[in-house]
Amino acid sequence: MGRVYNFSAGPAVLPEDVLKEAAEEMLDYKGTGMSVMEMSHRSKAFEEIINGAEADLRELMNIPDNYKVLFLQGGASQQFAMIPMNLMKNRVADYIITGQWAKKAASEAEKYGKVNRIASSADKTFSYIPDCSDLPVSEDADYVYICENNTIYGTKFQELPNTKGKLLVSDVSSCFLSEPVDVSKYGILYGGVQKNIGPAGTVIVIIREDLITEDVLPGTPTMLTYKTHADAKSLYNTPPAYGIYICGKVFKWIKSMGGLSAMKERNEKKAALLYDFLDQSKLFKGTVEKKDRSLMNVPFVTGDVDLDAKFVKEAKEAGLENLKGHRSVGGMRASIYNAMPYEGVEALVAFMKKFEEENL
Repeated sequence: MGRVYNFSAGPAVLPEDVLKEAAEEMLDYKGTGMSVMEMSHRSKAFEEIINGAEADLRELMNIPDNYKVLFLQGGASQQFAMIPMNLMKNRVADYIITGQWAKKAASEAEKYGKVNRIASSADKTFSYIPDCSDLPVSEDADYVYICENNTIYGTKFQELPNTKGKLLVSDVSSCFLSEPVDVSKYGILYGGVQKNIGPAGTVIVIIREDLITEDVLPGTPTMLTYKTHADAKSLYNTPPAYGIYICGKVFKWIKSMGGLSAMKERNEKKAALLYDFLDQSKLFKGTVEKKDRSLMNVPFVTGDVDLDAKFVKEAKEAGLENLKGHRSVGGMRASIYNAMPYEGVEALVAFMKKFEEENL
């Protein structure tokens, strides 16, 4: 069987060029006679890999000089604790709840201080982004936290909340590098790479330098202190070396595609194809308010659980994989990250049309 169109929410599709390049270098990376998987993270060859990856990411995102880039482990979920441990000086933080991951982050932060949930879209199953132009931001809040793109529910902040001068912390796991971003608007933005950038096991944290201090909550482990990793240039302990290597290749691939503006254009084109079909379909419907739709994750339903299951099963047989919605919401979800080609979305829409004709 050849390659399928993989609509998984993560671990997710990677660019074919990157996979081929990695395959070619699997046994012998650039004449070292070994794989990157086997190489010392203290070696000259790996130093070039990690430094090159950081330099390319800085260029792609136009990261200001007063921000550090950290390649860490523990996924986005470990950041749910690391953020309050490092930032909750007043032991107060404001969270905007737009889905499962913001919800989990807020309850984790409650172990370290007072969490104010200042806005939420739970009332309509997280199918929209609440108005964040004039929120009751707490005067003593250390930061305001958002999950910028909600993988499960398919919503995206089209504009950032007005934090009234407070630090903004954002989980960008599922929209990382999908469009240009103004890094200076954030104190921290971070994401697990397994959706849009690389294999599972690496998380990238972009953090403003003044937030990296020794003044962390008592009892914070050495490994969960940003300063530990910033001072050691992400090499305090053995980093997820192979993951970082693949991320570096993906950064180069994005640069070769024309950078983040070109990515955004490409992603808008793919998303429009699918959303336009959903908007005129008699069988399928999208579940998100139009103004808040994500370019990356597109949830949809038929309204009939059995029909949904039939669709997922037949789609799989047609080489369209991982279209089942998250277990918490059911239905279907197509994740159409950077590496999903336009042809993949075309194939999905063609299949949906055929399925609609046969099942209406």
